[in-house]
Amino acid sequence: MQARRPEFHRARSRFLDPFNHAYSIQDACDNQEELDRIWEAFLDNGGPAEHCGWLKDRRGLSWQIVPRVLGEMISDANRERAKRVTEAMLAMVKFDIAALERAHRG
Repeated sequence: MQARRPEFHRARSRFLDPFNHAYSIQDACDNQEELDRIWEAFLDNGGPAEHCGWLKDRRGLSWQIVPRVLGEMISDANRERAKRVTEAMLAMVKFDIAALERAHRG
């Protein structure tokens, strides 16, 4: 098994600001089982869930747990498919890959 490589995202924030979405980590998962396992581990360790795949760890650092295919779906050249996926995504807390794929298919 190969080690995972989360993506790190940082935006400007003031010195000594508490953790917020300006600094976050994105973890792209290959399937629903992997996404569920990581999501539940965060919740079991005291992290609250937020909208669109976001949650915070017990220290307040923001993580977004996303399906790897999401980027492909929302960047689809067919803008109607991409719009349906985006609308489905915005209604979710934890991502449901099957629901996103249904939205993509229409």
